[in-house]
Amino acid sequence: MKKLTIVFWVALAILLVFVVLGVAIPEAFEARSGALRGLISDNLGWYYLLAVTGFVLVCAFIIVSPYGKIKLGKPDDKPDYNYLTWFAMLFSAGMGIGLVFWGAAEPISHFMVDAPTAETGSDSAILESMRYSFFHWGVHAWGIYTVVAMALAYFKFRKNAPGLISATLEPVMGKYSRGPAGHTVDIIAVTATVVGVAGTLGFGAVQINGGLAFLLGIDTNFTAQFLIIIAVTVLFMISAYTGLNRGIKILSNVNMILAFTLFFFLFIFGPTLFNLNLFTNTIGTYIQQLPSMSFRISPFDEDERAWIDGWTIFYWAWWISWAPFVGSFIARVSKGRTLREFVLGVLLVPSVVGFLWFSIFGGSAIFLETNGVAAISELATEEALFGVLDNYPLGAVMSVIAITLIATFFITSADSGTFILGMQTTNGSLTPPKSVKLVWGLMLSITASILLFTGGLQALENAMIIAALPFSIIMILMAFSLIKALQIERKALDAEAAKRRQ
Repeated sequence: MKKLTIVFWVALAILLVFVVLGVAIPEAFEARSGALRGLISDNLGWYYLLAVTGFVLVCAFIIVSPYGKIKLGKPDDKPDYNYLTWFAMLFSAGMGIGLVFWGAAEPISHFMVDAPTAETGSDSAILESMRYSFFHWGVHAWGIYTVVAMALAYFKFRKNAPGLISATLEPVMGKYSRGPAGHTVDIIAVTATVVGVAGTLGFGAVQINGGLAFLLGIDTNFTAQFLIIIAVTVLFMISAYTGLNRGIKILSNVNMILAFTLFFFLFIFGPTLFNLNLFTNTIGTYIQQLPSMSFRISPFDEDERAWIDGWTIFYWAWWISWAPFVGSFIARVSKGRTLREFVLGVLLVPSVVGFLWFSIFGGSAIFLETNGVAAISELATEEALFGVLDNYPLGAVMSVIAITLIATFFITSADSGTFILGMQTTNGSLTPPKSVKLVWGLMLSITASILLFTGGLQALENAMIIAALPFSIIMILMAFSLIKALQIERKALDAEAAKRRQ
């Protein structure tokens, strides 16, 4: 505990106040958070769109620039993990529960419940539903993660800086990055991480509850979700105590095996040709319309603007609130790779996997709906996946595998989260004390429970949008700081090369 910094105590105090208010005045807490979420969405939607698209452009710049040759580490450093394990860890930490939760639910919602612009239930709505699912889970999401991870990895492994968010801002903040201003940055990052990870764990608990309700008729309510959180908390704390290389590595590979088992099952037994055609068509329209979707705010249409606030702005805020956690984790496992290799790997590979996932699960849901086999759109959001699996061979077995997959993603995300939070509150230590990880593990579970108690899924969404706003400003500073540092290093490398030639 001697390694603890002021960041730990202040962030913990802020979160405990949040928990006490949630318990003491749940209705007022939900009302105030909902009002603040609405204020942010209504007035700052344009800002989120510009900021997130800017992060993607920063990533594109790194890929094509000479900076891409710079290594995240010393010149002779080698990657700690092979490509397969690296991609597995990226996928598990970055999308996990969310992809399973929304894989069937989001496309069917855009198609049958509320289409972005097309007529709901039309053929155009089918194509639009897949395009916007790709948009929300594609390069924009991973661009957010990439910027944070790239800055952390560069300063940590190239410049031997502490693995802290504040340490990445030294080129723009100077000595202030190590004082009260730097502590404030880290406190914002820690609180955003807790809210982002806890929100996602809440989604996982709701979907596990939904799967059990669909299979066994168990009630869907807070009590069941709370018991699920308790059970999984015990499991992820056991995993956290085994350490990064054992616990997270093993579970990440288990996640990939379960995910691909589910994926290939539905690929083979589902409407394969329909899904492949949908994937191919959507890739084309996604690339073609990516610029217009990136800046779409619909200032003259209240219904379309409400849809953007409820979906696109929510997603951008979700990814930003997860960025301190996912970015720190990706940085931790990416030592030894060049910037170009890193950006291409983090930006493109998980995006393509996500596109395939939505095409198979979302496409299968749409196929069942359009052919009158099952009304997936009438199921609760958390039950959509299980409703799809129920209409194919071995549906019950696959649903059990799906619940197991959600649970292992839950464990992996929480396990990784306790490590990152421990690191961020012990001055960047790569071996945070187990007692610190225990505290943050309990805090994650308590926060997820309080959010579900005060307002269910809506409270989860509200909290993530609110927590994302201050960290988005820090992310912009991180992008400027990284580019400034790369410019300085490039000049130094060029001068050294010129000197050797003389």
